[in-house]
Amino acid sequence: MKNQNYGKKIKRTKSRILFECFNAIIITFMTIICLVPILNLLAYSFSSSNAIISNKVTIFPVDFTWEAYHYVMKNTEFWTAVRVAVVRVLLGVPINIILCALVSYPLSKSDQQFPARKYYVCYMLIVMLFSGGMMPTYFVVAKTGLIDTIWSLILPGAVPISSCILMLNFFRGIPAELEESAKLDGANQLRILTRIYLPLSKPSIATITLFSLVGHWNAWFDGLIYSNHTSSYPLQSYLQTLITLTTEDLASGDIDSILQFSRVNNTNMKSAQIFISVIPLMIIYPWLQKYFTKGLTLGSVKG
Repeated sequence: MKNQNYGKKIKRTKSRILFECFNAIIITFMTIICLVPILNLLAYSFSSSNAIISNKVTIFPVDFTWEAYHYVMKNTEFWTAVRVAVVRVLLGVPINIILCALVSYPLSKSDQQFPARKYYVCYMLIVMLFSGGMMPTYFVVAKTGLIDTIWSLILPGAVPISSCILMLNFFRGIPAELEESAKLDGANQLRILTRIYLPLSKPSIATITLFSLVGHWNAWFDGLIYSNHTSSYPLQSYLQTLITLTTEDLASGDIDSILQFSRVNNTNMKSAQIFISVIPLMIIYPWLQKYFTKGLTLGSVKG
């Protein structure tokens, strides 16, 4: 029987219209707040050095120039840091997801199936709230010979506890009948995990992927601690220690340096490099955004 209300328009009351207008105003205001810093950063990167020194730049470039980006393209240290950051993401994100799945799957079982489950979950919560600290982690990394290697940036955070809890709660929401049917067909636990749980957990995996990707890409402090040479710095660590054109370049009296300084200084070159560094996140987020909210809400239903 067809629903008789199908096709009828929902009556919009005054309170409904007022609520929608209020929402539109709030969303527009928040969008502007988020966009203004990015537009200001972009304007600085395309503005000349003289315009920046004169404090003329707002959200639009003044004396438009590509010199900052030309300088960045020729900066080998910047692209070395980009390479390290990309390798870190390509290795770190899959490791995070795999280990999260392997940890979360057994902990999602009932107390009858895994009697020690509650003790492991309590241990995870304690570890999340009270970490060992920076110095013990540094000593472990140093004693294992991982200093100045890519693994020093990946292994200390290989098992993100918050992501494990998110995936654990998502796994607990999957019907137990699916697992029982798979067992009747002779599937082992690894096959059940890879063929049933993971395919049904795409929203959770997408959310964890986004968290892990942003975390690895934006991490900078561990690069300063675990790397003795700038060639081992990931991108954000490099940007934190960035030293570019200074007055020493002018003291040399070189005409090319003086002309370059009139077009490129620390501010617009840093702005160009920072803007380039956020482009990957701006590209990837829309692909994962449709799963992001669903993964957060579904993964927080059950404890």
